[in-house]
Amino acid sequence: MCNTTPSGRSREAHDRFAEAAAFHGHICPGLATGYRAAEIALSRLCSGRSEDEELVTITETDACGVDAIQVLTGCTAGKGNLLFKDYGKHAFTFINRRTGAAVRVAANPSFNIDSLDPDLAPLRARVMQRVATEEELAEFHERVHRVVDAILEAPAEQLFTVREVDIKIPERARIFSSVPCAKCGEMTAESRVRVEAGKFLCYACSEEYSRRW
Repeated sequence: MCNTTPSGRSREAHDRFAEAAAFHGHICPGLATGYRAAEIALSRLCSGRSEDEELVTITETDACGVDAIQVLTGCTAGKGNLLFKDYGKHAFTFINRRTGAAVRVAANPSFNIDSLDPDLAPLRARVMQRVATEEELAEFHERVHRVVDAILEAPAEQLFTVREVDIKIPERARIFSSVPCAKCGEMTAESRVRVEAGKFLCYACSEEYSRRW
């Protein structure tokens, strides 16, 4: 049986978070939250990083944490085992294809990142508005690092509700042939063309598809 909770911040864990930060471009609370969600799920699923499609992640947000999840789990948009549902929720379902086990990790409604440092939000606003002084920028980065450290060390139950779920395992990613769009001439996956007046059109050129947006 594998461990059900990660224990401590090992050097390996430190390096993996640094890798996620390098991929994302900076350190932030959202990245740390996604990292913890992935870390907890991998432990619960007794799984390592997915080399191919051994794991599947269904994410219900496109926020910062998804980058950490891609790095840690190996579930990526390119491989087709990172599935996005635009629900606006910090909730993630992780599935182990080999065992059929699945776990849903969702933000705990009682946890508020701003409560870790109430002075961070107004400082963040000044930074985002590009009116912060050099001293305020330095203070902002220091406060962010402290909040991130707190998230990385917090008990799982403080950050998330975690439960096993029974879910249909998504089919593996399929490779489709490409066909030229009759209007722009660009090659388009045959699964992403529409037929209008007997011609194949990509979504960008499809009048019917464009009207929806």
